[in-house]
Amino acid sequence: MKKLMGWSVPLLVVVLAAGLTISTASAQSRAKQTRAAGIQACALLPDTKTSTRWTLFDAPYLTKAFKAGGVSAKILNAHGSALTQRSQAEQCLAQGAKVILICQLDPGSGAAITNLAVSQGAKVIDYDRLIVGSKVSYYVSFDNVKVGKLQGQGLVKALAAKGKLSSHPLIAQLNGDTKDNNAHLFKSGYDSILNPLFKSGKLKKAASGDQWTDWDPVKGQTIYEQMLTKNSNKIGGVLAANDGLAGAVIAAEKNHGLSPVPVTGQDATPTGVQFILSGWQSGTVYKSVRAEAQASAKVAINMIKGQPVKTNGKVSGTPSVLLTPVWITKANYKLLFSEGFLTRKQVCIGQYAKFCK
Repeated sequence: MKKLMGWSVPLLVVVLAAGLTISTASAQSRAKQTRAAGIQACALLPDTKTSTRWTLFDAPYLTKAFKAGGVSAKILNAHGSALTQRSQAEQCLAQGAKVILICQLDPGSGAAITNLAVSQGAKVIDYDRLIVGSKVSYYVSFDNVKVGKLQGQGLVKALAAKGKLSSHPLIAQLNGDTKDNNAHLFKSGYDSILNPLFKSGKLKKAASGDQWTDWDPVKGQTIYEQMLTKNSNKIGGVLAANDGLAGAVIAAEKNHGLSPVPVTGQDATPTGVQFILSGWQSGTVYKSVRAEAQASAKVAINMIKGQPVKTNGKVSGTPSVLLTPVWITKANYKLLFSEGFLTRKQVCIGQYAKFCK
């Protein structure tokens, strides 16, 4: 019998065949594991800086909603990086996701992710922030013009309660991110309330008092410090577009040794509610993230299961599910506890405990 390097040819063939069989079986096993690890949906959240809501509320509520609907899903946070969000989308698609919820960091990167998903046969839901003109299937959010109107009305009511309207107070506005469509919708809402009062002279715009902040509280505080300087510390009220920016305003006011002025907010964060209870913030917009997460997950689940999706409006031509926001003040802040959005332990602690009695 012919030998090859100490091996008989028939024996070598048997060994090679066995190795091929094992290799094939291993590859099949890996393929099965990959399929088993596959997912049906992904939610791509933007960051941890613009608001604490993404980690405190959105992520756990989305996780729970998908689990309840029997759909396997991953909830990911890009931590402020558009490149990371793109990479996360690619990973989701590679794992078989058929629906992607995205809260984009900016319209350009968001549109690119949407195009990528659609090109691979997936559907996209814009979560909280709309990518105008994209190939998205649905948009789930709140009536964001209404959010802005609540802020404008809340500021005016707080000024009236302090008897400040008759003195024609200077008003500053700290807007969100000019790249965020929601920020423009919020602004259109509060401008519809404030602009007629500016025009009539009942309110006055502070010098350099209408600026965009990129939703960055640090940048917002720097801007507001500059506003205070330009207006001789005489700003009488602030339309702050969310609680993070409200906190920036309050920090600046305290740095300058000033007394509280009416300040608005949004997101009903624990810190925002603490500032409301202690008199430093007038109110905040409560957007039930639980309701938003549940509504978004339901749309995704229905799409995956081939069931109809119910909408109640359109925004920039996109079929939408729009939820109703609520203005929160000292008078109704306990609604946040009764609905399970916040707990007393998150708010009524330390120096703020006395305000909850």
